[in-house]
Amino acid sequence: MEAACPPLASGKFVVVGGGIAGVTCAEQLAIHFPSEDILLVTASPVIKAVTNFKQVSKVLEEFDVEEQPNTMLENRFPNIKVIESGVKQLKSKEHCILTGDGSQLVYKKLCLCAGAKPKLICEGNPYVLGIRDTDSAQEFQKQLTKAKRIMIVGNGGIALELVYEIEGCEVIWAIKDKAIGNTFFDAGAAEFLTSKLIAEKPEAKIAHKRTRYTTEGRKKEAQTKGGAGTLGSALGPDWHEGLNLKGTKEFSHKIHIETMCEVKKIYLQEEFRIAKKKSLPFPRDHHEQSVTTDTEAWPVYVELTNEKIYGCDFIVSATGVTPNTEPFLCGNNFDVGEDGGLKVDDHMHTSVSDIYAAGDVCTASWEPSPVWQQMRLWTQARQMGWYAAKCMAAATLGHSIDMDFSFELFAHITKFFNYKVVLLGKYNAQGLGSDHELMLRCTKGQEYVKVVMQNGRMMGAVLIGETDLEETFENLILNQMDLSSYGEDLLDPNIDLEDYFD
Repeated sequence: MEAACPPLASGKFVVVGGGIAGVTCAEQLAIHFPSEDILLVTASPVIKAVTNFKQVSKVLEEFDVEEQPNTMLENRFPNIKVIESGVKQLKSKEHCILTGDGSQLVYKKLCLCAGAKPKLICEGNPYVLGIRDTDSAQEFQKQLTKAKRIMIVGNGGIALELVYEIEGCEVIWAIKDKAIGNTFFDAGAAEFLTSKLIAEKPEAKIAHKRTRYTTEGRKKEAQTKGGAGTLGSALGPDWHEGLNLKGTKEFSHKIHIETMCEVKKIYLQEEFRIAKKKSLPFPRDHHEQSVTTDTEAWPVYVELTNEKIYGCDFIVSATGVTPNTEPFLCGNNFDVGEDGGLKVDDHMHTSVSDIYAAGDVCTASWEPSPVWQQMRLWTQARQMGWYAAKCMAAATLGHSIDMDFSFELFAHITKFFNYKVVLLGKYNAQGLGSDHELMLRCTKGQEYVKVVMQNGRMMGAVLIGETDLEETFENLILNQMDLSSYGEDLLDPNIDLEDYFD
C-alpha cells in the first residue's frame, strides 16, 4: 500500500476551474464564509471574472467577462487562495484531490467547474483548429493572416460570429442544418440575419468594452506544464473584438454556405493527390460555372457528405463542446448525462456525496420548469456557480434553500452581427411537439420578433434588434396568462403592450 502523502492544504471548500462558474462560486463562498479559506484550483494563470453586471429585468442579465491575473482575485477576496495547477485525480472516498504536481488537497465540500472543450471533427490534424478560448482565437488569427480560403464547420454562436467577422478570405461554411444558427434561430431569423451577411459591413468598428489580459508572457511555461492546448476557459459573445480577422485577399465578404451536410473525410495535400479526386472552385455568382475543377493546390481538402470536395488553407471546427469530466470519473461513481456532463440535482449536487458541479461540466438533471432549458452559455455558468455556492453554504449550515429564480425561465441576451438578440423560454419551440403556433413581425434590416404560443399562452420568444419587448414578454411567459383573445394584435406595433400588461 502506498504511503499517504501529507495534504498540501485542506479547506472546507475547494472549487476546481477558473472560468465563470468556478470564479463566481468561489467568490460567493468567500462572502458567505469570510473566515474560511476557499481554495480555487485552476490550470491557467488567468481567471475569468464577471464585470459590469446589470440585472436587465427579472431574469435577463448582462455582464462583461474579463480575463484577469489570478492575483487580482486574491486581492479582492483575501480568503480565496488560487492554486495554479491541473487536477490529476479525484479520490472522493478520501475527500481528496491530487493536483498535477503530485500534491494533495483535502476538502469537506467540493465544486467541480471544469468547463468544456471543443469537439474537434478530427483529432491531431494540424489544419483543424477548434475555437473555444482566447488562446485558440489568437492562434486562429495568426493562421488567418496567411489564408486565402477557409472552411468553417458548425452552426453555433462562434461559427455565426466568425463568418460575419472574417474579411478578405473566402469562407465555405458547412452546416448540418437547413438554416444558419440553428441552436439560436429558426429559418426566419436566420434569413433576417443572412441578408446582413451579404451586405457590406460598415467600416467603423464599434469600440468595445471588454479589456484583455493576455497570457503571452507566461503562456510558454504554462503550456509546457499543462501540455499545449489544455488551458483556457470559454469565450463569450465578443471574443473576436480586438482580433483583426483579415485574410490575404482584398475584399470584404465572400461566403458560400453548404447546408445539410457534415464532414465525411479530410485529406492532406499528398493524400488528395494519390486519391485522384477533383475539388471544386469557390462558387462565384449564380451563373453557369465554366470552371468545374479547382487548379490551385491547397494544404488540406474536405470531402462533405453531399459529395462536394473543397480545398482550403485550414478548417475551423466549431461544432459544440464536450464537458471536461475526464480527471474526475476514474474510481468515482458519478452519474453522467447523455451529453457527457456530471448529472446534478436541483441543489447542484452530483451523485457523489459532498461534490457539487456547475457550468459547462454539469448536466441539469432535475425536472425543469416548462420554459427553461440548459444551454452551455456564460449566463448559465454564472447563475449555476452562484447558486451552487448558496447550496454548499446552506448544506454546511444545515439550512434549507429554494431553487433559484433564474431557473424559472430561460433568458439570454447577446449580440449577433451587431444586432441585440434576446432569447426567452422555449424560443425555438424546443420540446413542444407540433402543438404550437408561431407569430412573427419582421422589419427588414431593423427588427425581427417571433413568439411561440401554445394553448393561448406564450412559451418563448426571439427578439432581434431594439424591440423593447423583453420585459413585457418575460412577464407574459412567467405568468402564463391566456392571450387567445388578443390574437394577432399581440404583435401589432401600433398597440403598446406595456399598457395592457403592467
